[in-house]
Amino acid sequence: MIDPRLPLIDLHRHLDGNVRLETILDIGRKHGLQLPAWDVEGLRPFVQVTEPQPGVMAFISKFHWMIQALVDYQACWRIAYENVEDAKKEGLDYVELRFSPWFMAEGHGLDPAGVVEAVCDGIDAGKRDFGMEVNLIGIISRTYGAEIGWKELNALLTQRERIVALDLAGDEANVPAELFIEHFKRARDAGWRVTVHAGESAGPDSIWTAIQKLGAVRIGHGVAAIQDAHLLDMMAAKRIAVEGNLTSNVQTMTTPDYRSHPGKIFLERNILFTLNTDDPRISGIDLRYEYEVAAPAAGFTPSQIRQMQMNALEAAFLDAEQKDRIWRQVQSRGSGG
Repeated sequence: MIDPRLPLIDLHRHLDGNVRLETILDIGRKHGLQLPAWDVEGLRPFVQVTEPQPGVMAFISKFHWMIQALVDYQACWRIAYENVEDAKKEGLDYVELRFSPWFMAEGHGLDPAGVVEAVCDGIDAGKRDFGMEVNLIGIISRTYGAEIGWKELNALLTQRERIVALDLAGDEANVPAELFIEHFKRARDAGWRVTVHAGESAGPDSIWTAIQKLGAVRIGHGVAAIQDAHLLDMMAAKRIAVEGNLTSNVQTMTTPDYRSHPGKIFLERNILFTLNTDDPRISGIDLRYEYEVAAPAAGFTPSQIRQMQMNALEAAFLDAEQKDRIWRQVQSRGSGG
């Protein structure tokens, strides 16, 4: 169970994988979209995983109607704003939301830089209205290749001061991270930190590349790391955090079931393993579900669940003062102050 005396933090949440079904329907009606259904329950099977998918790219196909709802920049603003509201209603103390502007832009031919600005504006409005602590992570979607990767990075850099980190996501199995070394050097030079999806659809070499060549200080998913004891030792020594996603990993068949998930091994090896949602509306879960249902099903002990809550604050892309502020707010809440 979640310890209310500790922060509740989600570090790996795709805002474009967390679009309300009601919002898709509303935008669809206003803009004449050809949706496959016109009520929430009818639409749900088209956007939400109801059975395990044959790999990550099949899972990503569930984004289709969420992306189709991004008809203009106002829609991008709205989705970002509602993500902050949802995080607040969920009881999160801090959330990092990530997005691929090219992925969001392509469905309706939007300018990726315009998408970035709209998302940043929506997040800022949500932070103001809901008093929520939020940071943004930009994504280069490797699926499109290195040339588009530069265009995506340039779009993100137009809002350089409003984004804290860069991620590499997409087709890990077929598009090597080595194609993006210079992209990530530029991102680090801009002052951004780095997290990379790795070890989800490819082996431990993908994680080594993310850390050694792209400069990753956090790894998204990272399941394949358990195949390499030396890698585990290095990650523990350098405090390379793992952004764990239990339900998502089962749904993509990255792990066959909760009990098989290696998250417990990461914790036992003193690796900074954290628990996150990935794409809440696609997976049909929230962070409380991951802690209260998925984690016990995976065999995590109560002390390990508390450790993951603490790990999330340590791994967050926040400075020491910001982390201390979140800690004090949680303690004040716990003491009734």
